[in-house]
Amino acid sequence: MDTSEQRIKIAVQKTGRLTDHSLDLLERCGLKFTQSKDQLFCYGENMPIDLLLVRDDDIPGLVSDDVCDLGIVGLNIVEEKRQGLLNDGREAMFKQVFELDFGHCRLSLAAPDGTEYQDLRSLNNQRIATSYTGILRDYLTKNDIVAEIVYFSGAVEIAPKLGRADYICDLVSTGSTLDANGLREVGVLLESEAVVIQTRAELSEDKQALVDRILQRLDGVLQVRESKYIMLHAPRAALAEIRALLPGSEAPTVIPLEGVADKVAIHAVCRENVFWETLENLKSAGASSLLVLPVEKMLA
Repeated sequence: MDTSEQRIKIAVQKTGRLTDHSLDLLERCGLKFTQSKDQLFCYGENMPIDLLLVRDDDIPGLVSDDVCDLGIVGLNIVEEKRQGLLNDGREAMFKQVFELDFGHCRLSLAAPDGTEYQDLRSLNNQRIATSYTGILRDYLTKNDIVAEIVYFSGAVEIAPKLGRADYICDLVSTGSTLDANGLREVGVLLESEAVVIQTRAELSEDKQALVDRILQRLDGVLQVRESKYIMLHAPRAALAEIRALLPGSEAPTVIPLEGVADKVAIHAVCRENVFWETLENLKSAGASSLLVLPVEKMLA
């Protein structure tokens, strides 16, 4: 019986830099959804798995409170919420289970152009504007820096111009926003990307099986991000050299060719990208009839 209690809920950013990538990832896991009229809820059509489309900084709380079983969110948000819980003396009731290799950015310190910055000691007795107060406080404490943290909820880059801060701590992707506001990057606190988090709450046997199933599918999709399936013919005498040239291949399949004693067919999953230079090197080693195909899914 398909009751709401037996359905898995996944929290995903409603709008932002992670949204399209997150929905595409779930689609590649074979999930199909029907969106509600308010566009905040997506009902799973082919599996008892639903999506909640919410603000990204709400996702760790929803997973921690067992409202959602899984969440896709930036590591910067995860670490900030984790620091907030630790500062309150509570344990974060979620765990990080996958890094997703999209949504890359960094949480950085930036100084106004013209500010003399030598090293972290330059931050002593200065004001630093940020919305990531937990991460920044932990970073300053670990580096024995005493500075005033000024909370800024948005447009942190304008804080120095307003006279509210001497430095800022904010997310940086390309650095163009810093340049536009006369700021330069002087240090990195955290390299961030999208991650999957899971509740630590004990699930029923059926729900846990479903969570394990979707995590297995996620792993299968992630394993083939750069993977290619390569097929080629090669002389038996060149087999060792050919195998050494295949990027990220552990154990290629070697198949005898009908009616050809001195040649074999080689099939392999290469876990790294296959560049033209790789194909040229394989051809120089004696390979022929080379074919490279994308890999959509893989279960180990």
